[in-house]
Amino acid sequence: MLMPKKTKYRKMMKGRMKGHETRGTKLELGSYGLQAQDPAWITSRQIEAARRAMTREIKRGGNVWIKIFPDKPITAKPAETRMGKGKGNPEYWVAVVKPGRILFEIEYPQKEVAIHALELAAQKLPIRVKIVEKTGE
Repeated sequence: MLMPKKTKYRKMMKGRMKGHETRGTKLELGSYGLQAQDPAWITSRQIEAARRAMTREIKRGGNVWIKIFPDKPITAKPAETRMGKGKGNPEYWVAVVKPGRILFEIEYPQKEVAIHALELAAQKLPIRVKIVEKTGE
C-alpha cells in the first residue's frame, strides 16, 4: 500500500475540494490515461486495486504510471466511543483528487488492450473517469 515514509504532522484537517485541477491535467509519460471527472478522496487501497487490475490485463508488458499519491491521513475514532477526548488516530491514507487530474497513465502497443485495462481500473475507483489519449504533437 502507498503511504508517506514520514510526515511533518500526524493528523491533518479535512480541507475542501472545490474547483478544478490546474496541475497534472495532461498526459506526460504514456499514450493513454485515466482523467478524473469528479472531486474525491481516493484511498491507497483503491489505487492499488486499480494498479493490479491494469497490470494483470497488460500481462506485465508495457508500462503503468501512477500519477497520484496518498499523502493525507484520515483519522477515525473507535466504535462505541463517547464524544470528546480529542481527534482519533490515523486509520488510512488518501489522495485528494480534483476534476481534471490524470490518475494513471499507460503505455502499450495495442490500443484495445490499453483501453480495456483502463476500463478495468476505472471500475475500482469511486469516481467518474474519462479515458484520454495522447494527441499527435
